[in-house]
Amino acid sequence: MTSDRQEKRGSRDVITRRRALVSSAAALGVAAGPWRVALGQAKKPYRIGTEQPLTGVAALGGKTAVIGLQMAVDRINRAGGILGRPVELIVADDESKPDTGRRAVEKLVTEDEIDVHVGGYLSNICLACVPVFVEHKVVNMISVCLDTTLTTSKCNRYTFRPYDFAPAQAVAFAPYLVNKMGKKWQIAYADYSWGQSTKDAYAAEIKKNGGEVVGTVGIPLGTPDMTPFLSKISGDFDGLFFIFFGPDAIHIVNQGYDLGLAKKYKWAGDGAMAASSQLPALGNKIEGFIGIDRYVPVFDPPLDTPALHAFLDEAVDRLTKAGLSGTLPDRYVQSNFEAMNAVKVGIEKSGFQGRADSDKLIAALEGLEMKESADFPQGDKILRKEDHQAFVREIIFEMQGGTYKVHETIPWQKTVVPPACTFSA
Repeated sequence: MTSDRQEKRGSRDVITRRRALVSSAAALGVAAGPWRVALGQAKKPYRIGTEQPLTGVAALGGKTAVIGLQMAVDRINRAGGILGRPVELIVADDESKPDTGRRAVEKLVTEDEIDVHVGGYLSNICLACVPVFVEHKVVNMISVCLDTTLTTSKCNRYTFRPYDFAPAQAVAFAPYLVNKMGKKWQIAYADYSWGQSTKDAYAAEIKKNGGEVVGTVGIPLGTPDMTPFLSKISGDFDGLFFIFFGPDAIHIVNQGYDLGLAKKYKWAGDGAMAASSQLPALGNKIEGFIGIDRYVPVFDPPLDTPALHAFLDEAVDRLTKAGLSGTLPDRYVQSNFEAMNAVKVGIEKSGFQGRADSDKLIAALEGLEMKESADFPQGDKILRKEDHQAFVREIIFEMQGGTYKVHETIPWQKTVVPPACTFSA
């Protein structure tokens, strides 16, 4: 995806067997990659690679994720680049498959010779690709993946996560669930690495706050008909807690509603259930859902800030041009935008010139404090040195009238959990 100015210049890359110009977010659905964004600038660019699901089960989220990255890259280049050098974004399609993702990352690292990686959407793919970044000593700034182990038992020096994860979310949300919604919960989750680790985090915190998890239901990723699983949910409990995203979230909301589960139980869950790009497909069936997220596209206090207004305005324009008219930015736009800006700040602080300076960049990112600003509109956050995990403000919201109504905001300082990481590399 290039800027309007670049398009007017007629800047184009030649499409090859493994490379094509990203001229708009709409083009990201094409199953070829990686794509290189032409810059037409003389100085050697920083090559930033990003592995994303442009096709397959997570394609919608991958599309909005790349929009967030490109917003940040274009803004950086308009301001003169980083340390006087432009940024070149190279996008590879993982097709929502771990084996394809790993091959795509190996090409980014060995053939495209990227300096840094900013990306990763599906947790099982992130986990499959981590060894490649460690082997080649490439800093890996994850921008969506939420599997807990990425910054706990499977942490490494090269991997950073500049946004929240399930243990922090659960610490922020569990008191609300137990004290304001109900003591007894059933958890339905996407049965792969992210869903499993998130389920475990919430089960532990619900119990710690005096509640009870009466049962769990795991549903394989990409299951279009969830009624066989949902029809088995019954019994005496207060609420259903959902951990799904994308098409799976749409399926479980629509099918669960049609089975009458919304009338029998209160609904709550991860904010991915109600991502803004999914709202048209959810309609009024998501009404009353209580969720938690790091970003929602509304301006209820304390979210009415100039930085968030500016971020939303540009993102809406980009989404419209990408064929997502009427869609508000979701947390995937936000986290990719801010992940790229975190790398920018780290490069500026360290004087990083390329992969030979990875240790310098790591040192600059460890303990990085990010203040609410145009770079980080979501708000203040810290990227902890011990495990490279960030802690951010959390937002508890309810779906009302097709939009988000903020009930509470939890400052990042009240979401912190102890580090559980021993760097293996």
